[in-house]
Amino acid sequence: MVNTAADLAERAARSGWLDRPAVHTAERSWTHGQVHELAARASTVLADHGVRPGDHVVVALPDGIGWFTAFLGTAVLGATAVLVNPDLTADGHRFIVDDCKAALVVTTAQRAGGFGGTAVLDVEALMTAAEHAPAAEPRPVAPDARLYVQYTSGTTGVPKGVPHRHQDVAVYASAVGEELFHIGPDDVGLSLSKLFYAYGFGNAVAFPLYTGSSVVLLGDRQTPGAVREAIARHGVTILYAVPSAYANLISGGDPAVFATVRAAVSAGENLRPDLGRRISEFLSAPVLDQLGSTEVGHAFCSNGVDSRVPGTIGRAVPGYRLDVRDKAGDPVADEVEGDLWVSGPTLMTEYLNRPQDTARTLVDGWLATHDRVVRGRNGSYRHVGRADDMEMVGGVTVSPLEVEAALGDHPAVKEVGVTVLADAQGVTQLHAFIVPGDPDGRPASLPAELVALARERLAPHKVPRVVHLVDALPRTPNGKLRRHILRTGKW
Repeated sequence: MVNTAADLAERAARSGWLDRPAVHTAERSWTHGQVHELAARASTVLADHGVRPGDHVVVALPDGIGWFTAFLGTAVLGATAVLVNPDLTADGHRFIVDDCKAALVVTTAQRAGGFGGTAVLDVEALMTAAEHAPAAEPRPVAPDARLYVQYTSGTTGVPKGVPHRHQDVAVYASAVGEELFHIGPDDVGLSLSKLFYAYGFGNAVAFPLYTGSSVVLLGDRQTPGAVREAIARHGVTILYAVPSAYANLISGGDPAVFATVRAAVSAGENLRPDLGRRISEFLSAPVLDQLGSTEVGHAFCSNGVDSRVPGTIGRAVPGYRLDVRDKAGDPVADEVEGDLWVSGPTLMTEYLNRPQDTARTLVDGWLATHDRVVRGRNGSYRHVGRADDMEMVGGVTVSPLEVEAALGDHPAVKEVGVTVLADAQGVTQLHAFIVPGDPDGRPASLPAELVALARERLAPHKVPRVVHLVDALPRTPNGKLRRHILRTGKW
């Protein structure tokens, strides 16, 4: 029997971390001991509001100490936290509370009216009550008991709940945080991926609590200026972001501000090789690209500080198995593009309440990731694109990532998105949407230069017929490109 919240608190006490910083916000910092004490007291408050072991508690909060308290307090109680984007629409929130049959929602006062008839607890009331409540004894549960549920983005259908277990957190932290990134008590992390995402959860919850390190939480203040100030103030050693966030971060400012940064982790979308080189040069630190999913809980393929292959997403994370297969499900050889499958200790066992979706996605203990990859002879993997992102031009399949990589090498390009649009006669053509690096000084010749560059590097059917200069690309709150919106040509 285990309880992740109790195990992490005991690990902190045993390792002498209780007085070391764990969470930094704009207002103050909290030690590991304070974080775990708040959770034990909050558990009593949650029980007073009717939460019982096994219940689902929706945590719809911005990043902050309240989020940590609600999540760990739920775990202490033996209930299951459902981690959701606090800024979803009211319909989005009602869908999730109905789908998971939530017993309680912990959110802010401003968002309290968006959850239908489900009971709501204001996070400020939780924090105030927790200051005076007695600490609850953690409830032991089985290692495979549900610790939390995250929902998929829903970009290819309705969002699906993915349960993860108490045993999973230690795997993320040991296999990726310790073994690949060598995170220790003196590290300070800063993740621009929010806590409710799989990427952000591992970076900013599992890693610091398991290793005795600390994390900086910016909440909604994620401007490049706020990031630079936080790095300088707290001596951040490891950054976590999506490529587009790094592109914004390095577009200005003094590189000396990043002197404490020893590694920059990238995930969430394709990292163009040219952008990876520019990030590494600007930060004077290695860029560690990786691939993960909500279904696995965190990264299953990653570069590490001792094992980096630029231009790839690295090798299988220790403990995980990767396989590249053709459309018939048969393995393909090295240097041959195929579909990526993964199996490992944190792989989900089901989608919540969706047995048919589960059966389509899980086959004999393997997950179909829908990522297209090429495995090199050195064991590293190059990400080609998502199977559902591939475009058809004149009956030929084209990876937009290949075209984006070519156009992204132009020094005037900050961001690029490529898709297929049909003209008035229904003829499909490749369109490139470009965010210039200097929006005030857009060269009139840039579209023609990009077409010429594509002609030099790509097959004729992969050359964009139209190049649009835009102010921004459609992205999720986590920075991922919304390709389904890009395909409309309007946002």
